[in-house]
Order: sequence, then structure tokens, then C-alpha cells
Amino acid sequence: MTAQAPVRTLIVEDAPAIAAAHTEYVSRVAGFEVAGTVHTGGAALRFLRTNDVDMILLDLYLPDMNGLDVCRQLHAAGLAIDVVAVTSARDVRIVRAAIALGVVQYLVKPFTFAAFRDKLQRYADYRRQLHVAGPDPAQQDVDRALAALRGSAGGTLPKGISGETLDLVTTELRQAGTGLSAAQASERLGIARVTVRRYLEFLVDQGLAGREPRYGATGRPEHLYRWVPVR
Repeated sequence: MTAQAPVRTLIVEDAPAIAAAHTEYVSRVAGFEVAGTVHTGGAALRFLRTNDVDMILLDLYLPDMNGLDVCRQLHAAGLAIDVVAVTSARDVRIVRAAIALGVVQYLVKPFTFAAFRDKLQRYADYRRQLHVAGPDPAQQDVDRALAALRGSAGGTLPKGISGETLDLVTTELRQAGTGLSAAQASERLGIARVTVRRYLEFLVDQGLAGREPRYGATGRPEHLYRWVPVR
């Protein structure tokens, strides 16, 4: 059995900053590569007509159409492409509709990188199980593949971390380039230093930021935080 190629992923997200973050997130997960990034449902459908894509990371709230309509048009066009919904939509009717349309994973915003990585790794395991089973899988092979999609590492942010503030701190850190201290971020964002430091430490714990001491003339060293570039 030959090795599997990377999972080519199309990111469909209307907010440019969030799309950029998802692009970095996908690039950080082994076995995945970004095939492209678009910001509307129409652009996604046009991209899929001329490019090879294995999976779509799909926001359900798009400016030109609902993400579920994108799924319907994919089915109508006979495009067998898996969809991972990444959305703030929590309505049970939307969740059920997404499942009925073949969405294989559902990730609710806001979420941690660990939860994002967990969903993609489970999806990759599902593909791997079917790949190993071959063209005529037995019942236990199908059960094993479907079981790989179930379960979760948890998609909610920990207590004391809000999605809105996390987005602000993350954007400021990514744009800083040369690094940022908690004091500098606090001044730029107008948020208390102790709060900013908590969010910066959270990004370090998630593997999205690095931390190193910066020594001044006197007193204790100040920590400098840097966004970790994709390897």
C-alpha cells in the first residue's frame, strides 16, 4: 500500500484575519497542506471546478450564501469532497442539516489550536483507516474508520479566556514581528497588563508563541513574546 499524499485543504472564510489564522493552523498539522483560501461560497465553487481538493474547511456564514448551500451545490455537481464546518453556528437544526449533508467534523468557534488539530488529526485517521482497508473494506474496517471521527479533545476555550480578546492579542502579536512584551501589548490594546500576559501565556501553551527573557539595566527580566512561524 502506497503512502498517502497530504490532505489538500481549501479554506473558505470571509474574514481575512481568521482565514489567515486558519491557513497557519492547517500548515501546522502534519499531513495537511493548504490548496487555497477563498472568502465566498461562489469563489469556493469556482475554485473546486479547476483544482484538486480533498477537504474543505468551511465557515457556514458567508456573505453570498450559507455554507450549507455550498454543501448542497457540491452534491449536485457530484463533487465528493469532505467538509469540516468551522463556525459559530450552534443551532441544533443547523448541526443536523450539516450532518445530513455529509459534514464529517463540526468545530464551533471560538476554539483552541489543540481542538482544531484534534479534529484534523481524527479526520486524517479516518482517511488512513479507509486507505489501509483497501477498495473492499469489511464491516470492521468501516466501523474502525467511522470511530476515528468520534470523540473530541474539547473545542471550548478555558475559563478566563475569551475568543474576542484572544483574537485581539493574537493579531497584535502576529503583526509585531520582532516580538512584544506584555507591557507593550497592554499599551497598544488598552487592556490590563496582567490580562494580556494571561493570553500571551495561553498562546505559548498552545505552541503558537515563543517566550524569552529580555534583560534591562535593572530589575527582573521582562519576557518578550513572538509569534511562532510555521515550520
